[in-house]
Amino acid sequence: MKTKKYLITTKSSLLLIMALLFIVSCEEFLEEQPSTVIDSNYIYTTEEGLKSGVVSLYKFERDRYDRSTEDYMGAVLMSSRSDLAFSRTGYTGLMGRYQRGISPEDLGARFVSALFWKHYYNIASKATDIINAAEVVQDVDEDVRNEIIAEAKFFRAHSYFYLYRMFNNIYVTTESVTVDNAFDVINNKSSEEEIFALLNNDLDFAVAHLNWDVTFGRISKGTAKHVKAKVAMWQGNWEEAKSQAVSLINEGPHSLVSSTADVFKGNRDHSEQLFVIQSKDDALGGGDVTMINANYITQYFQIPGIEEDINQGGRGFSRVLPNRYLLGLIAEDANDTRDDNTYFRLKYFYTSGDKIGQEIDIYKPISDENPNGVQLARYYQRLHPSCIKFAQEDDDPKNYRNRSNILVYRLAETYLIAAEAIMRSSGDPLPYINAIRTRAGAAPLTSVDEQAILDERARELAFEGQRWFTLKRMGQNVIDRQITSYAGDGEFFPPNLGAKDPRTNWQPYFINFPIAQIDLDLLGPDYPQNDGY
Repeated sequence: MKTKKYLITTKSSLLLIMALLFIVSCEEFLEEQPSTVIDSNYIYTTEEGLKSGVVSLYKFERDRYDRSTEDYMGAVLMSSRSDLAFSRTGYTGLMGRYQRGISPEDLGARFVSALFWKHYYNIASKATDIINAAEVVQDVDEDVRNEIIAEAKFFRAHSYFYLYRMFNNIYVTTESVTVDNAFDVINNKSSEEEIFALLNNDLDFAVAHLNWDVTFGRISKGTAKHVKAKVAMWQGNWEEAKSQAVSLINEGPHSLVSSTADVFKGNRDHSEQLFVIQSKDDALGGGDVTMINANYITQYFQIPGIEEDINQGGRGFSRVLPNRYLLGLIAEDANDTRDDNTYFRLKYFYTSGDKIGQEIDIYKPISDENPNGVQLARYYQRLHPSCIKFAQEDDDPKNYRNRSNILVYRLAETYLIAAEAIMRSSGDPLPYINAIRTRAGAAPLTSVDEQAILDERARELAFEGQRWFTLKRMGQNVIDRQITSYAGDGEFFPPNLGAKDPRTNWQPYFINFPIAQIDLDLLGPDYPQNDGY
């Protein structure tokens, strides 16, 4: 929220009008209208108009991934700022190492403002317009009306939930912008009670009125239950989190795919997916190319004798890489299949010349055998393990930008939510966490504690945008310990020690992102900046 409401939500409404011009008939929009009636009631006067408005929410949700800001930072920023990543270079590297995005005035905060703060407030505003219009429009079947409202309420809750987890000090509303309130100044943040009341009310409605089986790419009852469980975890309502997660697992049509090799295979349209953002010309709401995969893949193709290949990750530029801590967690069980060629690419092989088929080992990390490494900088740039969760079979291996579908929520996380919620309330968490480990071929656990949950979430969900939020949710002590102990690679990459070391740069108040000064200036004079900034 840029927060004279006018400056955010009026802009949002105008953007939505432009989007709808491409989605619904132009006939009504070609009629000359006074400017004062260009609001949600003008846009949403028919069932088809409301449905088109909902479709536009999917398009706007995808914008964060599609925007080209600093090599598509919006798609990878949250993964770069975790205890599992080595943020090598580029502006994303600066953000991931806590060198930027740490002051309301710096350029990184402005990027975060555009990619997250304004982005999610705009979606929340659009969703609110749809909800309020749908509640009063005439001649709409009640079941259809409730489905429209349910989808819009999911997006509003999803957006406010994202903002709350990043910034903490946020303002929520169920009121549409009108000519009467457009210039109202927001003087204070919403209370946690107000925020969670809105989140839970919206998600309860979504759970009640969405269907289990929906068109691929659309929000379902399962998606809403999954997010409802996540919201309950942030409230410490473990019984509710358990109830929603177990219900989704046992009652819905979803199931874990049979092997880790199948999770990120194809277009992700499988039994485990709960929400997939599609990047395809004829997909719901459109789509565009992104560089999310390129951010996570090394520049192995610069080594003579190896060409770009989707099986080895496609074309990348080594921005954000799995660090030694994460790789060590995956390597703990030799039978764990979440390693080479499923979730990660650990080894690379020559594809031409007299060494074809042989493993490439010309650069090496620091180890007992090589205490200084072998061309260490080249190793991190060209031969370091990569996350290949976002490579897709039909990608162009010679292009940094591709149309790849993005798994946002999936059932594996639901199992881990159930395990943690049961551990913190009542019952046996082992069947749920061990379902994930068994699928991966890893030995089952015999006990579960908070660290076991953290470790299993790392192995299963790394680089899917959830880790930083998990650390924050578990508390100040947890995020401080994990970041200062494991972020980056520390002494194993000496060039990143000192000012480039996220372990050194981390400050406890970074647990909340700063509200950019350009946004704070538009709030009331007493609106609080987050502590420490």
